[in-house]
Formats: sequence, C-alpha cells, structure tokens
Amino acid sequence: MDLIPSFSVDHTAIIPGIFTSRVDTVGNGIVTTYDIRLTRPNKEPAVDAAAMHSLEHIIATYLRNDPEWKDEIIYWGPMGCLTGFYLILKGNRPPRDICGLILNAFKAVEDSQDVPGASPKNCGNYLMHNLGMAKWYAARFADYLAANLGNPAIFEYPQTDRLVTEAGHQFFDS
Repeated sequence: MDLIPSFSVDHTAIIPGIFTSRVDTVGNGIVTTYDIRLTRPNKEPAVDAAAMHSLEHIIATYLRNDPEWKDEIIYWGPMGCLTGFYLILKGNRPPRDICGLILNAFKAVEDSQDVPGASPKNCGNYLMHNLGMAKWYAARFADYLAANLGNPAIFEYPQTDRLVTEAGHQFFDS
C-alpha cells in the first residue's frame, strides 16, 4: 500500500506555516490541499480541541464570505492530530500566494464576538467551543506568520528520506 503524501512529511522537522500538501486534477480543473500548521508536531502541545472547533467555525465562515476568495474555497477543516488545518482551494497557487488570505482569516478571529453556527441546530457538538482560547491561538499564529514572512521554511515542507530496498520497495518504520 502506498504511503499517502502527508505521511511522507518529516513531522519531526516541520514548523508552523503554510504548505502545499497535494495537488490533484479533478475533472477539467486542479485543486490544491494546503497544510496550515499552527504548532510544531510532537514538540508543542496540540491545539485545544474546543478552541480548534471554534477556529474551524469562525475561519470557515470568514473564508466562505471573503469576496475575493469565496468562489475558490472548497474545504476548511482541522487535522486529526490537532496541530493545524487543511484548506482545499480551486487552482494551484504557491503557499506564499495565499498567505495574505490566511493571515487575514486568523486576524479576523480577534473581532469575533461569538462562534458562528454554534447552536444545536447547526453543530454536532455545539457545547464544545472555546472562543477565548481560539482568539489566543489565532493571535499567536497571525503574529508568527507576520514575523516570519521572509523565512522560506514556513512555505516549504521538510521531506523524509525513505530507505528503498533492492527490489524497489520503500521501507517505513512504525
């Protein structure tokens, strides 16, 4: 079985940033999945689940209402490891080209007075939200992005080297 691309990223070396996770052809178009990484995997604590849930709601609402980008947005959702989000957009842009959108989305969390869709009718776990912590994580990530715009490492995945056997099979340790 082939290892999926996101598992070939060196999670011991990744830093917070905006990375291209994969590019796919769908019908006659291209869609790109971006890894929006908020914390250092396995080195920093994962994002609090209730804060992550609130960030998901607020930023998804922001992205789908942004006049310039709303028609390009396909998906915004959390990673299972709670270290970041996936963003799927139509087209294929370098991560640096969407940095302004991501920075503005995280800055917009600061102005949120409530979490959109956090009601029993709109959300499957409406009690699991933490707006205060969501604002803290959003400000932390926005400040980090703004301070590191000149650092190419926040836009380039560190890849792992995999041992290939003589038969051409890749070796994966567990």
